[in-house]
Amino acid sequence: MNQMKLLHPSSWNDYELLDSGDGEKLERFGKYILIRPEPQAIWQKTKSENEWNKIAHASFRREQKDHFRFGDDVKGGWKKNQSMPDSWNVNYHQGELSLTLRLALTTFGHVGVFPEQGENWNFIFETISGWNKKDSRVLNLFAYTGAASMAARQAGAEVTHVDASRPGLNWANQNMQLNQLDNIRWVYEDALKFVKREAKRGNKYNGIIMDPPPYGRGPEGEKWTLQEKLDELVSLSHQLLEEKNHFFILSMYAVGLSATIGLNVVKSHFKNADAEFGEFFLKSVQGFDLPMGTFVRFKG
Repeated sequence: MNQMKLLHPSSWNDYELLDSGDGEKLERFGKYILIRPEPQAIWQKTKSENEWNKIAHASFRREQKDHFRFGDDVKGGWKKNQSMPDSWNVNYHQGELSLTLRLALTTFGHVGVFPEQGENWNFIFETISGWNKKDSRVLNLFAYTGAASMAARQAGAEVTHVDASRPGLNWANQNMQLNQLDNIRWVYEDALKFVKREAKRGNKYNGIIMDPPPYGRGPEGEKWTLQEKLDELVSLSHQLLEEKNHFFILSMYAVGLSATIGLNVVKSHFKNADAEFGEFFLKSVQGFDLPMGTFVRFKG
C-alpha cells in the first residue's frame, strides 16, 4: 500500500498562515490579515493576543459552532478596522495555471476559499492539460465558490458545477467572470440527488471532484451526514467516471473520517486505482503547521 502523504500548497504568494492556537488562526489573504476560529488549533499561540490584534484587519467571533459552508443560522460577526473592505481579490499561480479569486467577509466566518486546496487545483489543471483532449468533461460536486471549477475550465474541460447553495453558485459565477472564462454549467441541487440522476442517464465524466462538508442540507432543507452518504457517493462516482483519461478527487474535512477511511471507501469501488492519499496542511510562517483535512485522488 502507498504511504500516506502530507501535502501543503506551496505555490501561494497571496496566502500565509501566520500563526495559530487557542482555537483560532491568524492568516494573510492578499494584503489583509484576518483572525478566524479554528477548532483544531488546541495548542498555544506563538505570538501574543495583543500582537495578533495589532496586525489584524478583521477578526471573526463565533457564538455557536457551525458546520455549514453557507447558512443564515450562524451567530457571530466580524470586527474590522476602517481599511478592511467587504470583498477583495487574491491571485494563485502554479505553472500555466493562473486564478483570480474573489474573497469576502461572510456572516459565517468563511472568506470564499480553502487555501489548502491549491494542491488539488494543480493536480486538476496538470492532469487535464496532459490529456491533449478537447472534449473532456469534469463534474465538481459540493463545488462552493468554484476555484476547482476554474482550474478545470482553464485547462479546457467542460465543467458541471453542482452546489446546493444559491450564494455559492452566484459567487462561483463571479469567479468565472473574473477569470474571463465562460460556459460553466451551474446546477443548483443536492449533490447526491444529482449523481443518482446522472447515473440513470448513463452520463460519463473524465474527472470527478468532491469536497463534501461533514454534514449539510440540500436546497429543500434535507439533512444528511457524510458518514451515511460517502460510500453511496463514491459508488455512484464509479458509475460516472470514464475508463480512460480520468481522475477522481475526494477531499474531507470531517473529524473522525481519516485519510485511511477515505482510501478504503474509494478502493472498495475503484479496485484498480493507484490512489494517493493523505492529509493537507497549512505551513505556518511562525508556530505550528495546521492540519486541513484529508484527500484521496488518482488518475488514469
